[in-house]
Amino acid sequence: MGRKRDPTNLVKSGPGRKTKKQKPPQIPNALKNANTEDDDSEKKLSSRQKTRVKKRIQKKEEKMEIKKKKKEEKLQQKTKKESQKPGKFARAPVVSKKRKVEESEEESDDDEEDEEDSDEEETKPVKGYSDENKAWLKPSSKQPLMDSDESDDGESDGVAGDDFDDVGLSDDEEEDEDDSEESGDEDLLPVEKEAKKLEKKREKNKKLAEAELQTNIMDMEKYTLPSGQEVEKEAAQPPDITMVQQRIKEVMHVLADFKERREPGRSRQDYVRQLRSDFCTYYSYNDFLMEKIMSLFPLEIQEFLEANEVPRPVTIRTNTLKTRRRDLAQALINRGVNLDPIGKWSKVGLIVFDTQVPLGATPEYLAGHYILQGGSSFLPVMALAPQENERILDMASAPGGKTTYIAALMKNTGTIFANDANADRAKAIVGNTHRMGITNTIVCHHDGRVFPKIMKGFDRVLLDAPCSGTGVISKDEEVKMNKDERDILRCAHLQKELLLSAIDCCDAKSKTGGYIVYSTCSVLSEENEGVIEYALKKRNVKLVPTGLDFGREGFVNFQQNRYHPHMKLTRRFYPHTHNMDGFFVAKLKKFSNKIPGTGNTSADGEAEDESSEVTDKKSSEKNTKQTKNVKNSTDSDSDDEEEKGKSSKKDKSKNKWLEKKSNKKKFKPGQFKKFKSAEKSKK
Repeated sequence: MGRKRDPTNLVKSGPGRKTKKQKPPQIPNALKNANTEDDDSEKKLSSRQKTRVKKRIQKKEEKMEIKKKKKEEKLQQKTKKESQKPGKFARAPVVSKKRKVEESEEESDDDEEDEEDSDEEETKPVKGYSDENKAWLKPSSKQPLMDSDESDDGESDGVAGDDFDDVGLSDDEEEDEDDSEESGDEDLLPVEKEAKKLEKKREKNKKLAEAELQTNIMDMEKYTLPSGQEVEKEAAQPPDITMVQQRIKEVMHVLADFKERREPGRSRQDYVRQLRSDFCTYYSYNDFLMEKIMSLFPLEIQEFLEANEVPRPVTIRTNTLKTRRRDLAQALINRGVNLDPIGKWSKVGLIVFDTQVPLGATPEYLAGHYILQGGSSFLPVMALAPQENERILDMASAPGGKTTYIAALMKNTGTIFANDANADRAKAIVGNTHRMGITNTIVCHHDGRVFPKIMKGFDRVLLDAPCSGTGVISKDEEVKMNKDERDILRCAHLQKELLLSAIDCCDAKSKTGGYIVYSTCSVLSEENEGVIEYALKKRNVKLVPTGLDFGREGFVNFQQNRYHPHMKLTRRFYPHTHNMDGFFVAKLKKFSNKIPGTGNTSADGEAEDESSEVTDKKSSEKNTKQTKNVKNSTDSDSDDEEEKGKSSKKDKSKNKWLEKKSNKKKFKPGQFKKFKSAEKSKK
């Protein structure tokens, strides 16, 4: 039997075979220096190491002095060059590599001494040295951290400069880069530092390219307009689009600074005429419409034309009677629709960027949760601001987008009369109202100009009048060539008649309303400000704020036209500034039911008065004709002649008496008697 171990007297076992073979971990010298940088008392420098440190510090100071001298010399050279006015493309002087090679040869003597003591311990600065003197201890931007004395040499100062010699940078720029590396790039990796340098190079190249472009534009020769023969040749041949586009740019450049860049002997009208013809050929407009648009947008004409070439974004409106916008957006996103809110100005609109599903066939659309509607169509309803339990007339309501929005704001209370002159288009109103669950709307189709004879007394009236469509050219490109002056005047005449009938339908004595909102999808002043100005003169209405926070103010002065100063309260919306269809919105307040010029309060009364005035004029003309015939007749009675003679004598005596009376006032006292006696002597 073996020996038994005493459990009470336990002996600790020693280290195993593997642990005896392992050596204690050795910390690298670089980490030792980093940890023991503050504890100067642990290691002391030898006398040889101290002398080497002093030499290096002296060399560093000498280099700094040399750099300062170079800077001063360069500043002097720059001042001399500025006085001599050098060329535009003069480059900064580049430091030659020979000078740097000489410096490296001088430093090689010290490196030989360092190599002798390479087996010794690493050097460390003595107490009392400043941070500037410690700069030589930092590794270069392109060399990794090393344990040998090579990292402590002064050669690292010239690494950055040597790499940039091929690029053509000056010494000042090299010094700035070195300073930035020393100050802020200590914690960065070498790859990050190189990336920073590449970014700086790209920025400098961009600046140089921009400067070259500017100088090329400034030095460009003056553009000459094509002569009459050249214009005839171009008209005979098919248009060259690239040449027309280039000419548009050049003419726009000349018009930006006309005094300096114009061709001598050419007026501004010549350039504008050429620009208009080029715009017509490039964008396919007729001359009349292009002239109108150029008068509206003299500075931003190209932006407006470019915006008309791009379709407006698809927008939808949430039906708040059935859902909320947040829930609808989540449901459509789940179906693969990319959308966002239309803007801060609307709480129910959504703008659709991309969709994988047809928006007019989703279950949400069929359930009436939303309707496809342009963003500009929200604005008239927002300006109308309908209240609950009101009677509202939508005079031109097809296809029903505005009507359904009004019903949603009224929460299916009150009554809405949705009218449209076209019976076929009125069917779309019925379909949309049924789909969206609206129960307070009555659909009818009557001519809006006759509607006051059918029904009156509405609290609010909305008139989205039919127009030329110059604000929705992106939807209908035929407008570019089809519209002429007759069409514009015809539309303006119809709009004036509709607006007067809308005002007559509204009740000025309404407790909550008495408002009329007029809107068009046109940008021409003849259909907008001109129609409102006509209504202000013909009816007892005034302009009030629309309540819309954005949009441009309406025109008060436009060319030869001068409109009412309150026309600033109207709002204009453009496709190139608001990214929606061109639109005009005006809000009127009716303050009296009486029609100016007549005592009647209805359109029928106005018509009766006008007919009576016409009959009175006709009767008066007949009477004058009869009196003339009586005077010219040769068979007049002698009694009439005697009466005429008597009346003429009486008239003459009266005239003489009046003359004498007036003369008495002119003469001084005593002079009138002398004047009278002189007249008698003459007789």
